[in-house]
Amino acid sequence: MARLTVSKTYKLYIGGKFPRSEGGHTFEVTTTKGVFLANAAAASRKDARDSVVAARSAFAGFSGLTAYNRGQILYRIAEVLEGRKDQFVAEIRDSEGATAKAAAAQVDQAIDTWVWYAGFADKYAQIAGNGNPVSGPYFNLSTPDPTGVVVALAPQGLSGESLLGLSATLAPIMTSGNTAVVVSHYAQPLSAISFGEVLATSDVPAGAVNILTGDPAAIMPWMASHADVNALDLAGGSSFDWVEWERAAAQTLKRVRAPYPGIAPTSLGRITAFVETKTVWHTKALG
Repeated sequence: MARLTVSKTYKLYIGGKFPRSEGGHTFEVTTTKGVFLANAAAASRKDARDSVVAARSAFAGFSGLTAYNRGQILYRIAEVLEGRKDQFVAEIRDSEGATAKAAAAQVDQAIDTWVWYAGFADKYAQIAGNGNPVSGPYFNLSTPDPTGVVVALAPQGLSGESLLGLSATLAPIMTSGNTAVVVSHYAQPLSAISFGEVLATSDVPAGAVNILTGDPAAIMPWMASHADVNALDLAGGSSFDWVEWERAAAQTLKRVRAPYPGIAPTSLGRITAFVETKTVWHTKALG
């Protein structure tokens, strides 16, 4: 008797677990030629709310890790991604219509992105912080602290590069100790959920990263007005009415990073976009 293939079920990634959508809704994921690939979970408002609760619950623990430890976690993500390269190459070829060479190059770039930010985890504070010159018997130090819970929209470009876009958006948010909710590429979400499996086996604390699949137009307006979200990275929002999301975010004083054309390159600025400056004053010993 021929053996039946075990088809993969693509779910959400919330709080370190892989739940189905609360509403039970799914949407079809197809190849670039319209051939059916899989059913992906369509995240509901409750799924979005649960992901924010998970990210908030994980914030104290993740932000409280040493910068060196966070760098180790990000490097471990790169390690696991390297070990599962063949799986991601196959998914990218199927969903994006890329050649084997192009798919492999994308996975390599995603791995390199995680390694780059891992290296900056315990170094960016020395660049972004400083000792301030003051007049008096005291000294003044400014240091960067993570903003909190960041909701990010992965790039949604027609050219694909869904795994690289997700990595380029998520890695700098995590580097400084923020926790995240990422809304994946809508048409090509398969590698995003598979990436959740990488996170689950990479020492990332449960809830520190949550991945939603579904229509950003249905998810992001609610996220923009959510009072417990501290910032929005609208990297992939250029084809949506992102200005309305920005207006909604202003009601709760969120920091908003505007859409970026294409895939953002690695940069210190992407780390510091979601940090707050903490200033400490301390008296000097006299004599």
